[in-house]
Amino acid sequence: MTISPEFSPLAAWLAVPLVAYLLFVTPWLGKRAYEKLARQRDRDPRALVRMFRSWIAETWALMAVALVLAAMSPGVGLADLGLVAPSGGGSRVTGMVVGATIGLVAVTLVFRRRAKSGRAVPGQAAFSAMLPRTTAERWAAAAMAVTAGVCEEVLYRGFLIALGVGVLGLDVKVAAGAALVVFVAGHWYQGWKGLLIVTVAGYGLTALYLAQGSLLLPIVVHVLVDLRGLLFVPAPAGPVGADTGSVEPVRG
Repeated sequence: MTISPEFSPLAAWLAVPLVAYLLFVTPWLGKRAYEKLARQRDRDPRALVRMFRSWIAETWALMAVALVLAAMSPGVGLADLGLVAPSGGGSRVTGMVVGATIGLVAVTLVFRRRAKSGRAVPGQAAFSAMLPRTTAERWAAAAMAVTAGVCEEVLYRGFLIALGVGVLGLDVKVAAGAALVVFVAGHWYQGWKGLLIVTVAGYGLTALYLAQGSLLLPIVVHVLVDLRGLLFVPAPAGPVGADTGSVEPVRG
């Protein structure tokens, strides 16, 4: 993938606090919010919905700021942000979507079977407090999954990679690696084991973007992955307090 964004000087300077916020403030706020949720989960039925609403508002606002900074730069086009159709033809794109969907369905079925048998689901303990229990929480979780899929791809993949290339003069792959670091940092609340999984997932989404030059497929895959994690795989069945995904604060 080749891009050549040219950010205006004002947009470049204004991007500095945005990147600093994503790299330092977002991880800290996320960890603090998650640990508060874990403490209040069982005694406050609205705690999860409130946290999701807060995260949703913050994520859309951050993406909006990024798009405004890009709009302030005449030298930054939609293609530089990945906001174009994928290259490679419709049949190839369709094949990739179908393949990704089949893979996610297979993983979901395996994980659901593990959960129903009481066995731990890989990676689930990192965000166990976020698993919805009520209809309202499921709707909020679905909105969170869509928000993360759309906004995080535009922000962390499209905007940050373009920023690294256009402002710092980095090679697109180096810029993608730096953007991946910021993306992973934003999931600090999941602890180091969760961060390993986020790194692998983020690498795959980044590779998909660089191969296609478009965020369409990464967005679709990201949304499906988050829906699978939050909605389609329940916490393992077992006695309260057992090591089966019970709600405990995650320490980073």
